[in-house]
Amino acid sequence: MDVFKAIDDRRSIRNYKSKEIEDGKLEKILESARIAPSASNRQEWKFLVVKNQDTRDKLVEAAHGQKFVGQAPVTIVACSTESERVMPCGQYAYTVDLSIAVSFMILEATELGLGTCWLGAYDEEKVKEILGIPDEIRVPAMFTLGYSDENPPSRPRKDLNDIICYEKYE
Repeated sequence: MDVFKAIDDRRSIRNYKSKEIEDGKLEKILESARIAPSASNRQEWKFLVVKNQDTRDKLVEAAHGQKFVGQAPVTIVACSTESERVMPCGQYAYTVDLSIAVSFMILEATELGLGTCWLGAYDEEKVKEILGIPDEIRVPAMFTLGYSDENPPSRPRKDLNDIICYEKYE
């Protein structure tokens, strides 16, 4: 599969089969985060791989009751080990760096035939408490991972002409 096909095929999956993810596939997904680019190549991150059912059930509550968080065989929690650094453009480096790394993992998962859902609705403090994450560590991203038990259609997208400008913002 080429990258564009993975991008085009990727869907948010909220129903998962109970099938475990093979170690080789999980390792390849995690490796895609390891080799992802980061600002100044600082790699100021850790990724928690949550497989334990009791822990995933606790994460359901932290994720505002989204039951599929407990259904997916794996949840990956992206943690920033340095959250104060601001890039010259004014953006916090950790939000950009971890978004890139999580995107790489999600696209690799898609290529490997696995489904994912990037979580935007969760209580960071509850997640940190459940997983023993220190106060100074930020959790800007989490996603579920597993074999899809659904095949949602693609969602409508804006026309390319509606989102692209050349040379000047219009």
